[in-house]
Amino acid sequence: MNILSLLCRSGDFRKQLEQSRSKLYRVAYSWCHNAALADDLVQETLSKALKNSGQLRDPELLNSWLFRILHNCWYDHFRLNREMVDIDEVEDFQCVYANTPEDSHAQKQIVDRVRDAVAKLPLGQRQVLTLVDLEEFSYAEVASILDLPAGTVMSRLCRARRSLKALLQELAPPRQALQVTPLRRVK
Repeated sequence: MNILSLLCRSGDFRKQLEQSRSKLYRVAYSWCHNAALADDLVQETLSKALKNSGQLRDPELLNSWLFRILHNCWYDHFRLNREMVDIDEVEDFQCVYANTPEDSHAQKQIVDRVRDAVAKLPLGQRQVLTLVDLEEFSYAEVASILDLPAGTVMSRLCRARRSLKALLQELAPPRQALQVTPLRRVK
């Protein structure tokens, strides 16, 4: 009976890992801005999670545990100092909406501006910002994932948001003065 429950838990664990893959990829891509590297980091994270599944004591903390592994894989990448350039990199995100092409283009410009602004943030601020604001982790969970004090997480987040606001204002398209055509009185 214990073997059966173990197999069921393993199946549930694999399903939870599959569901977490897209979140892990989004965060990895926001950290490295390279689709191939982000995919490799996620693959390595999931591989380590499967290999060390017995180390997860509290299933409620699965997401924190996975993002901690992703963080460690990210730093392992830096330790090995292996730069990879994918010459066949394809546009990673296509906005496909039922709206007009103008709406899609405007939305893509906004997304690009925000991505550019986030990419200009220092790595520590970028990590905290993506984990708190995009993935909705609590400060305590982010502190655990990044191995930082909670106060450092809060101060980095504050600085990141302030910097992001300033960067987005700089990247905003210039507002052109409205050209008002004076009305002529015709008799």
